[in-house]
Amino acid sequence: METYLLEWANLLLRWVHVITAIAWIGSSFYFVFLDSNLIPPEDASLRDKGVAGEMWAVHGGGFYNPQKYLGQPGRIHGKLHWFYWESYSTWLSGFALFSVLYLWNANTFLIDQRVMAWAPLSAGAVALGLLLAFWLVYDLTCRWVGFRQRGELWLGGVMLITVALACWGTNQLFAGRAAFLLVGAMMATAMSANVLVWIIPGQRKVVAAMTSGQPYDVQALAIHGQRGKQRSVHNTYFTLPVVFAMLSNHYGFLYAHPMRWLLLLLMMMAGALIRQFFVQRHAWHLQRAANPWPFAAVGVLLIVGMVVALRPVPASPVSQAPVGFAQVQAIVAQRCVSCHGPQVQMKNIRLDSPEALLGHAQAVYQQAVVLQQMPMNNATGITPQERQALASWFEAGAQP
Repeated sequence: METYLLEWANLLLRWVHVITAIAWIGSSFYFVFLDSNLIPPEDASLRDKGVAGEMWAVHGGGFYNPQKYLGQPGRIHGKLHWFYWESYSTWLSGFALFSVLYLWNANTFLIDQRVMAWAPLSAGAVALGLLLAFWLVYDLTCRWVGFRQRGELWLGGVMLITVALACWGTNQLFAGRAAFLLVGAMMATAMSANVLVWIIPGQRKVVAAMTSGQPYDVQALAIHGQRGKQRSVHNTYFTLPVVFAMLSNHYGFLYAHPMRWLLLLLMMMAGALIRQFFVQRHAWHLQRAANPWPFAAVGVLLIVGMVVALRPVPASPVSQAPVGFAQVQAIVAQRCVSCHGPQVQMKNIRLDSPEALLGHAQAVYQQAVVLQQMPMNNATGITPQERQALASWFEAGAQP
């Protein structure tokens, strides 16, 4: 019953997490796009009201005219819309999903005994500590460089080193799949903390001053807008690397690779570079920046380089005796039935009978041979020769 309930928790939490993440990323991408495409208004009345930029857009049969004020508008008419529950809901649902899968089932998903043999409680505590540590490094660096000259370059250098250390360190401590996800969670925690700690509190202070009916110092409040803009831009660069890491449970050929930490780092760098291209492309269209195609080119080249480097090398043909069903049954009984048998049925799949094994032959081939995701973290010690035997049997027609 516990496994059944955990499967439902996994499904529902993942569903909520994806929905809220789409809402958060969508609003983030939209406002970055909007900020980059605003042009100074031609209407003198708009300039007199303090409008610094506007744009026209068409969507869903209607026309829209967003406007951005330089500093703060004199007053706010109607309901003020805030954008923060998308961020909070994404992090809360993601943390709940991480708790259900990786903390509750630490021996299965978080710990790989071949990487480090430690207690689930210790592994979970370190994983949670890394979420906080990454945020502290990032936040303290932002405070240190602030808005100094070349501050963003210093921040970029520090964060590149930090992410590289995170990729390497987590892969020395945890299972590959967990390491990929944990690095993404570290960056996602920093993104949501930006909203919680700086962006929303700063906006609340500005709104409180504007609606108080008392005189206020516009220049003193300007720092909140500057900091909010800075952290929002950082969040948009984190987005593509985080999305890649959050989908990493599908990339068995990457997180099972001996150099997986480097592959993770390179994929995250590629994502950040491609996102930089799209951010600067908006400004380029308005002739406010140089063509940013080199960012996209380098990002794509990194991905192409990994595709080439990881390509399978055809093995020399070796004559071997046909693999019989009895041999396959023996392998599955020793390596798979502990999680897919009468006592435990992970994913509601049983492999402890000839009929069940034949019915799931394609899934066994895909998970154990092609993706090499199963057994999870190779907990039962399946050998390359046994994987090859499963492959030979399936490719020969999976006969009983």
